[in-house]
Amino acid sequence: MIEVKNLTKRYGDFVAVDDVSFTCKPGRVTGFLGPNGAGKSTTMRIIAGLTPAGSGSATINGVAYRDIPNPATHVGVLLDASAQHAGRTGAEILRLSATTLGVPASRVDDALAMVSLTPQEAGRRVRNYSLGMRQRLGIANALLGDPSVLMLDEPANGLDPAGIHWMRTLLRGYADRGGAVLLSSHLLHEIEIIADDLVVIGNGRIVAEGTKEELLAGTGSVVRAVDNNYLGQSLHAAGVAAHPVDGGGFRVEATPDVVGRIALDAQVHLVELRGGDGARLEEMFLQLTQQNQREQPQGVQ
Repeated sequence: MIEVKNLTKRYGDFVAVDDVSFTCKPGRVTGFLGPNGAGKSTTMRIIAGLTPAGSGSATINGVAYRDIPNPATHVGVLLDASAQHAGRTGAEILRLSATTLGVPASRVDDALAMVSLTPQEAGRRVRNYSLGMRQRLGIANALLGDPSVLMLDEPANGLDPAGIHWMRTLLRGYADRGGAVLLSSHLLHEIEIIADDLVVIGNGRIVAEGTKEELLAGTGSVVRAVDNNYLGQSLHAAGVAAHPVDGGGFRVEATPDVVGRIALDAQVHLVELRGGDGARLEEMFLQLTQQNQREQPQGVQ
């Protein structure tokens, strides 16, 4: 479990992280969301012991990272997939890590299999890897010590749709076996699919935290009709806010039963009516962070 309590980090007069508190629990995937420069990476670097906190605390299973004996056997970390020795092969990097951690050499083959890197790919030098392959290698390194906690910053960068599906399945299975996963990503749809809990940060402060169901509840409906113009007029006449969506139809700030009654009374022929699942996380994210967007100071995220 990861526990962050009243964490603050300043760079001169600039407050990168401002009194941040949240928990990442075992058996659950926690999505860590926020615009660029919101403080996500700084928070994760503090948790991983790479950046000192100004005040507050960040612990993993009750212990600060720097105080964990052989920490990579307790927490697997991937913050930057490009930070790997380009002149070594993927297998060499994992073998060196296994030696450093004191884990059996057999874990290298196990980790490569978990991330679907073939022996041929593992034998290539990292300079010849695509970004997606570097992500897989970085995740393999994070899993090498069989940790109980995983912390990944933008692990889907460079992955194709099949790779993103693979990663989603891997992390879901890891959490279902009791692991705690802290996952930062700008791919909101993927976070919505995989996450159990959400933590949203903006301008260095937590702006929302809770289960996915709690935070996304009551965010409206998606509706389409044979005559979308008439549907829009009917919703407006009923005093219900409706926002056009790509492909026709509306995202409506009302529940499906309310929208259905309005359509029935107006004799509008509907072709789709559902809860606003498809756009819910994006809508919530934009609403929560629109006042917290900021330019990112150089060297700080």
